[in-house]
Amino acid sequence: MSPTETVGPKGDVKNDAKQDGLKREISVEIPADEVTREMDVIIQKYQKVARLPGFRTGHVPASIIKQRFKEDLKSDVVEALVPRHFRKEAEKLGMIPVSQPRVTDLHIHEGEPLRFKASFEVLPEIQVEGYKELRAEHPEIVVKDEEVDAAVDSVREQHAAYTSVEGRPLADGDFAQSSMDGKPKLDDGTAQPVHMDEVLIEIGGKNTVPEFTENLRGANAGDEREFEVSYAEDVADKRLAGKTFVYNVKIQAIKQKNLPELNDDFAKELGEFTNLDQVRNQIRENMQAERKRDAEREAKDKLVAELVKRNDFEVPESLVDRQIDLRLERGLRALAAAIHPADFPQPPGLRCITEVPMRRN
Repeated sequence: MSPTETVGPKGDVKNDAKQDGLKREISVEIPADEVTREMDVIIQKYQKVARLPGFRTGHVPASIIKQRFKEDLKSDVVEALVPRHFRKEAEKLGMIPVSQPRVTDLHIHEGEPLRFKASFEVLPEIQVEGYKELRAEHPEIVVKDEEVDAAVDSVREQHAAYTSVEGRPLADGDFAQSSMDGKPKLDDGTAQPVHMDEVLIEIGGKNTVPEFTENLRGANAGDEREFEVSYAEDVADKRLAGKTFVYNVKIQAIKQKNLPELNDDFAKELGEFTNLDQVRNQIRENMQAERKRDAEREAKDKLVAELVKRNDFEVPESLVDRQIDLRLERGLRALAAAIHPADFPQPPGLRCITEVPMRRN
């Protein structure tokens, strides 16, 4: 018979467990002789390492150990026995704890059984119904030629060469290789200064802040330009939103972007390809595979959502809290990984030179 079980009036075995929804509370009693054995084992461990005045290490009497380390010994006994018997009792009762037990009413005295109560949450019992008529969606996966062409153009952009231009000022379509410093015009303590040694600023680029284009257009290599940029309240980077920055930009060189020609030689540079058609086919296959995975994942999500809708059940609070903690931790890690020293903060429309392949002319 389990130490926590009692005999009913007709001799049947029952447990004094309490439940409230998914919350459970069980009372556990550990026999006195087992508590004594565990105490003796821990005392022997103390004897091997205890150093007390008047005694050699390893020769301190057990009575002295019990007197000097009374509370520590109790704590060690509790740590050794409580988790073990909690798991054993929960398993015997067919319970699957999903939270750490909260131990209360702890009773531990020499020569007596160790008693405690443990409160915890369990998994809900789910009887899945209404699933036989559900069907997964299988949409047709289509990749248009225009989409493949756009992907090829993106690959060309990644392999662009930036060559130096001399003898003329910056014009639309050029890239200003620059170093820059920026500071808030009104320092309210919330905005941090900007400093980047090497950035590429596209003159007239669709993502370039207009003030950079207007003030750098017509400048020559070696020139310095100082100007203000006022950011709107709804700008993507909240660190710049609604603020005015004063920038000092020194132009180091004028660069021109040259895209590789779309031919078989370009295909060979990309890997184990012999012609451009193979590159297009590989891109198409990759896009189809990715969309197929997305469609399967979306179909599964819809099935799960419908099953949850048809089979309502209670969710343990501890699992909800755990998921919140995991998502917060994952989000913080992603945020930390995304922050680059040169991007803190980085004004919209600028690209770090380390992010854009550059080749010497």
